[in-house]
Amino acid sequence: MLTSARSRLTRVTPREAFCEMALGATLVDIRPAAQRAASGEVPGSWIVERNHLEWRFDPACGARLPWVSGYDHRVIVICAEGYTSSLAAAALQDLGLHRATDVDGGFAAWAQLGLPTAPAANGTAAIAPGASAAAVLARGDALPPGMGGLPPPIPPGPRNPRCAPGGKTRHLIGARSGLGAVVELGEAVPGEIDKVGGDLFQLGLAGIEPPLAGERHHADQHL
Repeated sequence: MLTSARSRLTRVTPREAFCEMALGATLVDIRPAAQRAASGEVPGSWIVERNHLEWRFDPACGARLPWVSGYDHRVIVICAEGYTSSLAAAALQDLGLHRATDVDGGFAAWAQLGLPTAPAANGTAAIAPGASAAAVLARGDALPPGMGGLPPPIPPGPRNPRCAPGGKTRHLIGARSGLGAVVELGEAVPGEIDKVGGDLFQLGLAGIEPPLAGERHHADQHL
């Protein structure tokens, strides 16, 4: 599978990817939040969860990133060591993004060459909707037991009470992207899924995520 994917790609070195970013290419980091928190991020990159990648870059999908307008975008995928990124880039080509490719050697090779990196807590990378907040893990904030990468609760206030009606704790998700939303544990976020139990929703916040707005309809079209 990996060999087949790479046979379709013209892979780039980390230095080539860095130069292409200066010319307008988009570097897409698909590493999990824990890896980004431990190793850092690439300034100017986009953080997109691997299981959201096709939704975010399919121009025909309602859950695409706002600036994705066609199939000619130069998208360069980076992962930890350059394996998963090859499969992801091939998947983007399957969508029609014929210029998609990945970084040979991944973030490990990027950092080894001394190319720009920054701690996740610095917020120098753009976070796509639904992506996990590595900055929280990098800061070492205390998290509720069993909640994985869930950010801390919103501080109490007149407009943001700690608890919603029924005693459900409220949390702010996606604050670093500027697209933050308040969600209540035990309830589904409007537009994601019709019905979901509290346990399933908590799994979603830990990284096993239900589909976001537009994704279920998009998936149905491809089944």
